[in-house]
Amino acid sequence: MEMTITEKILAAHAGLKDLCPGQLINAKVDVALGNDITAPIAIEQFKRVGAKRVFDKERVVLVPDHFTPNKDIQSAEQCKILREFARDQELSQYFEVGQVGIEHALLPEQGLVLPGDLVVGADSHTCTYGALGAFSTGVGSTDLAAVMITGELWFKVPQTMKFIYKGKLRPWVGGKDLILHTIGKIGVDGALYKAMEFSGETIDSLSIEGRFAMANMVIEAGAKNGIFLPDRITEQYVKGRAKREYHFYTSDRGAQYADVREFDVSKIEPQVAFPHLPSNTKSITEVGSVSIDQVVIGSCTNGWLEDLRVAAKILKGRKALSNVRLIIIPATPWIYRQAMKEGLSDIFLEAGAVISPPTCGPCLGGHMGVLAEGERAIATTNRNFVGRMGHPKSEVYLSNPAIAAASAVLGRIGSPEELS
Repeated sequence: MEMTITEKILAAHAGLKDLCPGQLINAKVDVALGNDITAPIAIEQFKRVGAKRVFDKERVVLVPDHFTPNKDIQSAEQCKILREFARDQELSQYFEVGQVGIEHALLPEQGLVLPGDLVVGADSHTCTYGALGAFSTGVGSTDLAAVMITGELWFKVPQTMKFIYKGKLRPWVGGKDLILHTIGKIGVDGALYKAMEFSGETIDSLSIEGRFAMANMVIEAGAKNGIFLPDRITEQYVKGRAKREYHFYTSDRGAQYADVREFDVSKIEPQVAFPHLPSNTKSITEVGSVSIDQVVIGSCTNGWLEDLRVAAKILKGRKALSNVRLIIIPATPWIYRQAMKEGLSDIFLEAGAVISPPTCGPCLGGHMGVLAEGERAIATTNRNFVGRMGHPKSEVYLSNPAIAAASAVLGRIGSPEELS
């Protein structure tokens, strides 16, 4: 039976020769992830059922990244639960402040998630790891508890939608624009409980950071997972990082797809998602005059070194408008240090930015940049729901790092081309 890459990974972890969409399976999990919001609930359930030890102290990963450094007493108590559980269970993959990064950038960087893996995390953007050719998806906290105990979980095999991108990318267009454009075309439920498989000549040359950005946001189309066929770019990234063996799966030529969509990327401009849905997208030339109060460059979507380099290229020798708050959030300590070594941090500081330690922070209205009533922000984050970054009457616009950086200088949503 010919299968997609998603079906092959699920079959391998379920110990099956083949399977089909809609089938219910029980599969072994390679990595189980929790953070400071979701893991405390899982730990409570873990203890409630009388479990004593996790299934594998090397495979359960706890990353307190959402409200850290702790912003208040409640967040401190949440992190304390993780810290004590990690110590009691002797978990090797617990990341304390100073080592912690945004989970979906940290795990790939540390070589903890790899091609061919089956990964679950109690965070909806766990789908990010599909950029490496892994099956990764978000689960609830009680499911995480079950995985921590047994190392297994049940799954309904999703149908797969195939997205083919052809042509050469225009200036300032990257993976973030491709996924925003795609979500804009299919809607926030356009891939409901389906796998989104990305391919085509454009994808073949897309950077690993661009792939992470695309896989990260498939959940905004309702997808179960997003996935790329691993290749030389994947190999370059994981080689030297991997903590264990990995496997490159691919889709068979005769694999069945629920839908196939093709895009000519030469026609795609930088995209901006207007409030209050990631699917409410417009090309940069259609935006008009939208003034802003805040710019956030970071998050698990676009806090990678490549993103900071793009932003610095635009901000070099320029300053953010005096009434615009510019917040830069490197996704991991390594990215933070590398940005310093390359002089990017100096560029940001000279532009009037504040540089945050690695944290999810303002993306979910946590801290480090919460919006007041009536304020507008343009951000490289992944969601712009009502109240997502603060007050219910604030507005969040989503873009790539180039548009965000240019907007900080202009004081309104705009393009780097306006600065030349």
